[in-house]
Amino acid sequence: MSSVRTRRQAAAISTPTTPSPAPRGEQKAMNGNGLAHGATREKEPKENIFVFWPNVIGYARIVLAFASLYYMPLHPKTCTFLYSVSCLLDALDGYAARYFEQSTKFGAVLDMVTDRCTTSCLIVFLASAWPRYALVFQGLISLDLASHYVHMFATLSMGGSGQSHKTVDVSRSKILNLYYTNKTVLFICCFLNEAFFIALYLLSFSSPYLSPSLLEVKKLGQPGVTLQPGSPSGASASSLIFANPHSAAALELARANKMDSFVPWVVAGVSLPVMAFKQFVNVVQLVKASRWLAEGDRETRRAAGLPRKKNSRKIK
Repeated sequence: MSSVRTRRQAAAISTPTTPSPAPRGEQKAMNGNGLAHGATREKEPKENIFVFWPNVIGYARIVLAFASLYYMPLHPKTCTFLYSVSCLLDALDGYAARYFEQSTKFGAVLDMVTDRCTTSCLIVFLASAWPRYALVFQGLISLDLASHYVHMFATLSMGGSGQSHKTVDVSRSKILNLYYTNKTVLFICCFLNEAFFIALYLLSFSSPYLSPSLLEVKKLGQPGVTLQPGSPSGASASSLIFANPHSAAALELARANKMDSFVPWVVAGVSLPVMAFKQFVNVVQLVKASRWLAEGDRETRRAAGLPRKKNSRKIK
């Protein structure tokens, strides 16, 4: 009879049917609240980290730095202006990163590499301007690069890839903690450190005390005027006229007494203590980072059972 249900029919009615799986393209991942977000993730636009505003500012710093290097040999005022703007933008990119919430690891590396390269290029020029102090300038470049590289490597290997190199615990170093966490201290140290080297750069165009080849300027008609300002004492007239424009003598002649030395001397005197403190921070940073790496090496060797104890055998 039609009113009588068979056992198979009753079981089919009482058992809920299992929905067939949706095609692979229509499947959606479910989060903890049961909401689908797979399709939303696929529709999200991919951010271009390279065009973030802080990174764009970093690119502008590089362009200005290259322009300052182009004018560095013979145009001190233009070079100083371009170089100073490039350094001041270093503070602006950090503000932009916080304002636009665009702090990135790429931006941090770009900022640090730009700082190291621009300062190194300026010090290289100082070493060529004053060969007698070349060893000192080479030491400053080596210390700056070594301290920052070892510190960055120690932070990544010991603190993890997510830790910033500016995150320094007080227990590790009070000086580094103050230097990296206090924005005012960091800005003053970096600004006056660059100001000191800029002042030395300007003095190479003006001060005969630091560059003996720059002769004292005398007015026409005064007795003893036998050489032109900046000309080497043993040079003949023909060598000055037909001198190679790219030679060191020609550069010295073009640079001679271009600027007054009063302001650069004042800037150098004011910024010298801060520059010395900055180099002390570099030494502390290098030592602390090296010790941190050594601690990690000891823990790694201890976990590996090193050094292995040699089995002592009695000699019979």
